[in-house]
Amino acid sequence: MSVHSFRVAEAAEVLGVSDDTLRRWIDAGRLPASRSGDGRTRVAGPDLAAFARTLAEQGAGAPGTVSRATSVSARNRLRGIVTAVTRDTVMAQVEMVCGPYRLVSLMSSEAAAELGLEPGVLAIASVKSTNVVVELP
Repeated sequence: MSVHSFRVAEAAEVLGVSDDTLRRWIDAGRLPASRSGDGRTRVAGPDLAAFARTLAEQGAGAPGTVSRATSVSARNRLRGIVTAVTRDTVMAQVEMVCGPYRLVSLMSSEAAAELGLEPGVLAIASVKSTNVVVELP
């Protein structure tokens, strides 16, 4: 199975930061990248997934993250990267990071396999909820 990779602009969009911010992180050694055959800088999907998870664990207020609370509705489709997939014989738990947000979805193992979900894959999470739990910080 080939490893999916992202151009700088794609990776920056997934993380919710500018291309320049992502290039600075690459130049500083925070995010591994390589040159493709066409000379473009690319980030391997699993590396981007691991980095996205680290950013999400630091919280939305971490340096370099962008709050999208004012521009993204909970009913929207959120583009992000799969950071983990845990499967058993019936169900799969799929974790994603969409900008500063970490989402977890439960689905059948068959559905996860058919979608080819694994760390490093770009995916869209469609969020629709009838109940929202609110808690104090």
